[in-house]
Amino acid sequence: MKDAQGNPVSHGAVGAVAALDAGVALLNAFRGDPVRTVGAALKAHPDFAMGHVFLAALFATAMDKALEPHAMRALAAAEPLMARANERERAHFAAVKRWADGDIAGATEGWGRIAMDYPRDILAIQVAQQGDFFQGQSLMLRDRVLRVAKHWGPSVPGHGFVLGMLAFGHEEAGEYARAEMLGREAISINFQDSWAAHAVAHVLEMEGRVPEGFEWIETTAPGWDDDGLLGYHLWWHAGLMRIDHGNVTEAFAIYDWHIAGGGLGQALELVDASALLWRLWTVGHDVGARWTEVADKWALRLEHGISAFNDVHAVMAFVALGLDREVNQQIATLERAAAGDGTNAMMARLAGLPSARGFAAFGRGDYAGALAHLLEAMPRAAAFGGSHAQRDVLSWTAMEAAVRAGDRHAADALLAERIVRKPEAVPTRGWLRRTQALAD
Repeated sequence: MKDAQGNPVSHGAVGAVAALDAGVALLNAFRGDPVRTVGAALKAHPDFAMGHVFLAALFATAMDKALEPHAMRALAAAEPLMARANERERAHFAAVKRWADGDIAGATEGWGRIAMDYPRDILAIQVAQQGDFFQGQSLMLRDRVLRVAKHWGPSVPGHGFVLGMLAFGHEEAGEYARAEMLGREAISINFQDSWAAHAVAHVLEMEGRVPEGFEWIETTAPGWDDDGLLGYHLWWHAGLMRIDHGNVTEAFAIYDWHIAGGGLGQALELVDASALLWRLWTVGHDVGARWTEVADKWALRLEHGISAFNDVHAVMAFVALGLDREVNQQIATLERAAAGDGTNAMMARLAGLPSARGFAAFGRGDYAGALAHLLEAMPRAAAFGGSHAQRDVLSWTAMEAAVRAGDRHAADALLAERIVRKPEAVPTRGWLRRTQALAD
C-alpha cells in the first residue's frame, strides 16, 4: 500500500490508509478533528501501526503535558507493531519516542531525515517544521522545506500545504516578499489552509501593515475560523494589529470572543492569552478580571516543566495578579528544568529563566532589574522557541521597563529598534514621547 503522496505503508487495508490520508490532510490545514478521523480507523484496524504513530506525533507536538498520556498510549499501542512496520514507519516511531523522552532536537532531526529519504512524506515535513518552530530555529523553518520543495508540484496532493509551510519559513527568515507571495498562492489553492493564512498574517504584522492585516484576517477568516484548530492564534495576530492601531477596545473584544472564548483548554491557547493581555497590562490598560481565568488554567500546569516558553507565559499571568507564591513556584520549575537534560533544559537555561526573572522583577516594580534580566535574555530568546512576533514580548517589556526605570540611554536604544520595524504603531509613538520626556 501507498499513501496519497506515494509513500509506502505496511498496512494492507485500503480504508485505514485512506483514513490516515484524511487525518494528515486535516492536520496540514489545522482543521477539523484528525484524532477522531484516524481514531475511527484504529477501532476497525487496531494493528495499523502508522495510525498509532500519527496520533502519538499529534499529541506529543502539542507541547502540553496534559496531553502526554494520550501520546504515551499511542506509542504503547504502536511499539509491538514495529516488528512488521516498514523502515519509514519505524523512523517515525523513533522520532516521536525521542520527542516524548524530551529530546525535541533529536526528534526534529529524525523527522528531517525521513523527509530527505521520503521527500513527499508531508507528515514528516510538517512535524519537523513544528519542531523547528518550538526551538526557534528560524532558518531551518525555511531550509528544511526547501530541501524537499522540488519534489512537489501541482499534481501532488498537498502541494499547497507545502507552499504554506515554505511561506512561513521564508517569513521567519525575514524574507517577507517571498513569504507573502507563497502564502497567497497557497491560499488560492486551498482557502482553508490555516498555516498559509497564518504565514501572510505574520508578514503583515511584522511589517506593520495594519490596515492590510485587518483586511487579510477578515477576508480569510471564513476559511480557517469555522472548525479550525489555529483560529485563536490568527485572531491573536489580529489583536496585536489592533493594539498597534491604538484600538484597545477591539483588541479586548478579539480576546474575549476568539481567544478566551474557546475555553483556553490547551497550553498553546494559554500562551496567546497571556501574551496579548501582558502587552496591554504592561502599558497601563485595565485588563479587568481576565487574568484570573488564565492564571487558574496555568496553575494546573505549575509542575509540568516541559516547555520553558510555556512556563514564561505562565509567569506573566501570576505576576500580573501579584501571585508571588505561584511566580516563585513557576520559576522553581524552570530552575529544575534548567538543571536537567534534554532540549527544554537548554531552553530554560539560555532564555527561560532570565525572561521569567525579568517579568517577575517588572511585577515587583524593580524596572531596572527587569531591564537587566531581559537584556540578558533577548540575544538568546530564539533558544526557547516561538516566532519573532511572539518573542517580541521581551523587547516590548524591556522598552517599558527602561522608560519606567528612567534609563534614558537604554530607552533610546530600544526605541531605535522599534522605530525601524513599526514607526507608525501607537505603542511606538507613545514610547517615543516618553523617551523624549526623559531626555528633556
